[in-house]
This record gives sequence, C-alpha cells and structure tokens, in this order.
Amino acid sequence: MKAQVQVEILPDLTTISRRAAEIFVSLARESISERERFVVALSGGATPKKFYSLLGSQPYRDEIDWSSIHFFWADERCVPREDEASNFKLAFDNLLSKIPVPGRNIHRIKGEKGPDLGARDYEGKIRNFFRNSQSPGFDLIVLGMGADGHTASLFPGSEALHETRRYAVPLLLAKIGLDRITLTLPILNNASQVLFLVSGLSKASAVESVLEKGERGEPLPAALVRPLRGSVTWLIDEEAASGLPKDSQRTEGLVQRKNEP
Repeated sequence: MKAQVQVEILPDLTTISRRAAEIFVSLARESISERERFVVALSGGATPKKFYSLLGSQPYRDEIDWSSIHFFWADERCVPREDEASNFKLAFDNLLSKIPVPGRNIHRIKGEKGPDLGARDYEGKIRNFFRNSQSPGFDLIVLGMGADGHTASLFPGSEALHETRRYAVPLLLAKIGLDRITLTLPILNNASQVLFLVSGLSKASAVESVLEKGERGEPLPAALVRPLRGSVTWLIDEEAASGLPKDSQRTEGLVQRKNEP
C-alpha cells in the first residue's frame, strides 16, 4: 500500500508553523480521544522553532491534554542536553518548558552517552515503551529536510538507509559535524502520520527531486519516508516549492497552494 501524500504550499515559515500547530492539535485530540495517548517524535533545526513556540503559547497550549502526550525525538547530536546544538534543548526551551507535561512523558535521546551507547539506550527506551507491540508506531513524526535531501540524520549515501532491524543507530559524522543518533526508516515508515516542515530557497532542488516523478539515480533520503499504513503531509513555503509545477496533482495526493496567512 502506498503512503498517502499531501503537499501544502504556504506563503512563509510563519504560516507553515501555524498550520503545523493546527495539525498537531487536531491529531493529538483525536488520538487521545481514541487511544488515551498521543506519541510524537520531534526534530531539531531552525525550521520547527516557531512551530514549537506556537504550541507552547495561547491558544494552542490550552487546547491539548499535555499529560497524555509522550515526546520522543527523530534524531539527536551527541552533545549534553544543555548544549546549543541539542535538539532536545530546542524543543525544551521553546515548548516543553512552557507546557504542563510530566517528566515521565519525555523520552529524550541521551546524546551525551556517545553514538553507540546512546543509540542502544534509545532503542531500548523505544522497545520498552511500545512493549505490547511487535512493531512500534508513532502517532506523529515531525521531520525537516536539508538542502541535500537528508531527513532526521539519514544522509545521502549513509549505511543507515539500509538498516532493516534496528530502530535507532549511531552515525559517525566527523567530516560534516557532530556524531549523531537517528531513528531508522523501519520505524519512520511505521508511523501513522509524518509531517515535513520545509522552508527556504536552498531546499527547492531537493523538494523537486523528492516530490516530482522521474528522479534519476538513488532517491534522496526524504523520498524514502513513506509510511506503509500512514500518511505524509508536506508543509512547504513558496521559496522551497519554487521548483514545483503550479497547482499540479499527483496520484499520491493533491498539491494545494494557500495564499492566505
């Protein structure tokens, strides 16, 4: 079964962030009503910062039962939690510290343990949390995409793209930056909902490669995120979508252009 894919082209990052907050609230309320919990994995980077800040402020903050939400992360750099490069710190400063979420509901990646031990620790945490399920499934995974098409910390050419059993793996990335720990495609593709937030002209080429047919060679990592039984929503600003055809449709979903903030 193909993943359901929907693309919404929005004017700017502020509008993306507002739309993402609306989607988050809707999915959370639905999941809590049906299953008494909402399990989400967050990402780092500059793009989701405004989105997190909105969720932690009115009116969104009071629309959710935060005690029923569990927070995980799609990836993390191998740094202490207080480090400015930490994805946990980004989410904590802009969202988690603003809402009444119990500490037991925060399941961070302990990057300070190093890539190998940190990945094993995080995978154990995931397996323990989803212990009644043979195949862990997040209700929502929030992802971004780099100009090279990477998502989470799955980079083009990485051996991690071929992982089929583990849910979290270490990445030794001395050439491009700090070592990291990332979720793998098997668990990304078992999510109910994946939400991509993409902003900026530097992403336009990668957006076109991922979303348009006829891509040659190996697909970019973001193109490999297609949940088997779930759906993918791309929220893209006008600059990042500049390489896409205007008002086009695809068999997987509809491209919608929203010009109103």
